[in-house]
Amino acid sequence: MDLSDNLAGIVERVGQRVVAVHGRRRLPSSGVIWRHGVVVTAAHTLRHEDGIKVTLSDNRTVAAVLAGQDTGTDLAVLKLDGIEIDPVESGDAGSLKAGHLVLAVARADGLGASADFGVVGAVGGPWRTWRGGQLDAFVRLDGGLRPGFSGAALADMRGQVVGICTSALARGAGMLIPATTVARVTDELLTKGHVSRGYLGVGTQPVELSEAWIKKMALSSDRGLLIVSLATNGPAEKAGILIGDVLIAMNDEPCRDFDDLHAVLSAERVGQPLKITLIRGGERQECAVILGERPQRNACR
Repeated sequence: MDLSDNLAGIVERVGQRVVAVHGRRRLPSSGVIWRHGVVVTAAHTLRHEDGIKVTLSDNRTVAAVLAGQDTGTDLAVLKLDGIEIDPVESGDAGSLKAGHLVLAVARADGLGASADFGVVGAVGGPWRTWRGGQLDAFVRLDGGLRPGFSGAALADMRGQVVGICTSALARGAGMLIPATTVARVTDELLTKGHVSRGYLGVGTQPVELSEAWIKKMALSSDRGLLIVSLATNGPAEKAGILIGDVLIAMNDEPCRDFDDLHAVLSAERVGQPLKITLIRGGERQECAVILGERPQRNACR
């Protein structure tokens, strides 16, 4: 009974700071009051930018204004006017271990707070999502999320919210967006409405390099990135990069896959020259690209 009562108490406390977000048709998603007048939710659940509403724990439904969203980390920030509800108590996702018990607390079905009890499936260090966002820790939940639980608060057994849940960052599994990532991205979205990232303006796919190329150019890796598309007037096109080139290094560091490419495209490098090493027509070439800032809603890197 002690465990059961403890879990129910956590759901009750956290549930007061969890809202239903009406940003799509049919089933709403969940959101968390992260700061006074500020709600965070999963960006992929918002199907429109205007007319968003949230339902609070006292069943009031109020208008929300989208301050910004970041598809890379799957976070969106909403602002509420005149709502004085204390935010959640945030915890440290870095303290989680595989097998730890956690509670996902949602509000999406009109029945009040909902809970899903489970365990942490796997943990790791900082990682980049397939959308290019940087998360401060890798935390995979044991199993997928139930409908409406994207944007839900994930609480540890002390009742601290270690982040919010999303189903958009790993196929078939629920993932955690750590509290430190939520805080960092929220700051940037509230300040300027988007998250800055470096931008080359290329579409790529991994390729294996031939043994002849590896020997001829004394390459340290057998993989590179084939340029399959170029954004018109993007940094790469302006620098003379062509479709069919194979990208093998940036600033003399091997570029073997998407993770290597994303690692270079940091906000701090925007406006700075980037040394590109590539293979064109079987020959090694170099060029300099001035890294741009990634346009919003652009699929190119």
